[in-house]
Amino acid sequence: MLFGCIAYLLYWLMQAAKILANLIIMGSGIMARALVQAYRQALANASKSGVAQETLQNAVRRASKTMTEQEARQILGITESSSWEEVSQKYDSLFERNAKSGSFYLQSKVHKAKECLEAVYQGKGQGPAS
Repeated sequence: MLFGCIAYLLYWLMQAAKILANLIIMGSGIMARALVQAYRQALANASKSGVAQETLQNAVRRASKTMTEQEARQILGITESSSWEEVSQKYDSLFERNAKSGSFYLQSKVHKAKECLEAVYQGKGQGPAS
């Protein structure tokens, strides 16, 4: 009789575990579908309000930002009265110094500064092509 009660109790516990597992699986499926639907709705709302376009335009603006003459002079450490030879010497010195330390980011900043100032000095007739 005791064995029968224990077996009956185990049977109902197993059934309860199966029901609980099914509820968890169904509930997680419903939650996943709701999250996907909410994400799609958020994307649709963002595109309607122009947030997506604004974000894209800001990214393009940041990527295509050109260096100003003042910023280029600060990077190379020169003044407005500096000659093109001074610019070249500063560029060579800074570029080599950053090549040794392995800073590609700083090298690219120095190179962009030189390119910016090349255009300025060529306009004055003092650049590398003159």
